[in-house]
Amino acid sequence: MVSVPNLILWIATLVSLSLPCQSAEVNAAVAANFAAPMQRIAMAFEQETGHKAILSFGSTGNLYAQIRNGAPFQILLSADSQTPAKLESEGLGLTGSRFTYAVGTLVLWSKQPGFVDEKGDVLRVGKFERIAIANPKLAPYGVAALQTLTQLGVLSSVQPKLVQGENIAQAFQFVATENAQLGLVALSQVMVDGKIAQGSAWIVPSKLHAPIAQDAVLLVKGRDNPAAAALMRYLQSDRVKTIIRSYGYTQ
Repeated sequence: MVSVPNLILWIATLVSLSLPCQSAEVNAAVAANFAAPMQRIAMAFEQETGHKAILSFGSTGNLYAQIRNGAPFQILLSADSQTPAKLESEGLGLTGSRFTYAVGTLVLWSKQPGFVDEKGDVLRVGKFERIAIANPKLAPYGVAALQTLTQLGVLSSVQPKLVQGENIAQAFQFVATENAQLGLVALSQVMVDGKIAQGSAWIVPSKLHAPIAQDAVLLVKGRDNPAAAALMRYLQSDRVKTIIRSYGYTQ
């Protein structure tokens, strides 16, 4: 017969064997458009691996500048493919670690139901005072927004109405608070479980702008961190791909 203390020790041993040998933390710099899905991914990552992801969000341009200035990030989830490639060439990203984790989708969105039509003609004929975009000097979604307005032939007419957020999160806030009636934002910011959560929207056809391929890269500071390596693998798992698609990204 097993004594109670021995039984408790035996159970504790089994539990310890079922957990990761060593849990660790990884500092991940994440493009602002990917905030909502990444928060879900980080929770699932911790539950499944025991590792914890500490997330910092911002525009890709600002995150790049922080990395260049020595910020303690170990992974970058960029809103473009050029920035991770640049970090590799500069010796700050590990060569061969880079991959595309998502392809972003741009959406014309208004908090007001019925304000945006199914073809985006509101840009030509609608009565609005402001349209928000992300700063194209810092955010790839801002570049895509300007390309879209140019392709539609409306850039000159809406230029006086443009308001720029430092990143796509701030551009979204301008519209969410109705300081701007319209915004060209990330579909992931307005989509939940495959549906537009509120307001009205027109999903911008991908032919109107360059592809928004979003790459992840393992940074040199994360080279020896098991949590960083685990997160890079986890981002390529089927579970994560399902989460990413539910926010309107493609892969």
